[in-house]
Amino acid sequence: MAFNASTSRKRSAMWSAWVVAALLMLPVLDASTYGGVIAASALVLCLVPGALPRTPRQRDRLDLIVVGGLLLGVVGLMRLAFVGFSTDQVAGLFLAFAAALLLGVIGPIYYTVWIRHRPLRTLGLRVDNLRITAGLAILFAGVQFALTLWSYDLPAPVDWVPLLIMALVVGAFESIFFRGFVQDRLEAQFGPAVGVAAAAALYGVYHVGYGMGGDELVFLTGLGVVYAVAFAIARNLLVLWPLLTPLGSFYANLEAGDIELPWASIAGFADVLALMLVALWLAIRHQRKRHVSVQTPPNASPP
Repeated sequence: MAFNASTSRKRSAMWSAWVVAALLMLPVLDASTYGGVIAASALVLCLVPGALPRTPRQRDRLDLIVVGGLLLGVVGLMRLAFVGFSTDQVAGLFLAFAAALLLGVIGPIYYTVWIRHRPLRTLGLRVDNLRITAGLAILFAGVQFALTLWSYDLPAPVDWVPLLIMALVVGAFESIFFRGFVQDRLEAQFGPAVGVAAAAALYGVYHVGYGMGGDELVFLTGLGVVYAVAFAIARNLLVLWPLLTPLGSFYANLEAGDIELPWASIAGFADVLALMLVALWLAIRHQRKRHVSVQTPPNASPP
């Protein structure tokens, strides 16, 4: 047991150092090179003895069908929003965008809790390992912040506050959908190496919905590997959100300078986040009721 605990700590330290190194490479390498270097270095590290945990694999065709179906739905709605409606039809763009975000959060929560009767912790929604998670979250986000937003000359608040709110909401969606759901289910099916790689690749491909091209998709696939490894270390979404992934998205949008959001957009994103929280609250209630019903015999008399 002591040997296993020591091996696990060494493994976590090794991959944490790799995540930090990968983040430090962000300002050094161009987009397409970054994706290739990050993927290759992760693959090499996988060959180190003890680098990957040995976990049982659970073949489940329904999981794969639901992962594929929800992914197609999310990408389709994103494509409808940003390519179909585009900024020419703002109302349609936001409604399709909001539908994609909600599908990517409520869909996995409903499937996991109500259909498969699995706990929310399988989605990375957990609070039992907060110390290690908080430490890693601050470390990773601190590195990224130092490289991007430290001493950054922010524009007027109207030009960045709505972008920050959007980054927080989109970050919650991406963390739950791609890390907590897609990655977790793929790792359970195919093991950690294939699961992480496949989830990162799907994360890159999903940006087709935004209308992005080749170099951007390669870069985002590499970034997806970084986020997937960070999640795999802690198995807790708080290692990514609300710090690491929103900060990265926020900085990218500031640098691109091609998104202009009015103050009123904050209310729309707040509504989307509120619906996500309601779904989470209902799932917690359902879990508690189910736990009580399992613990209480059918013929037991009330006290």
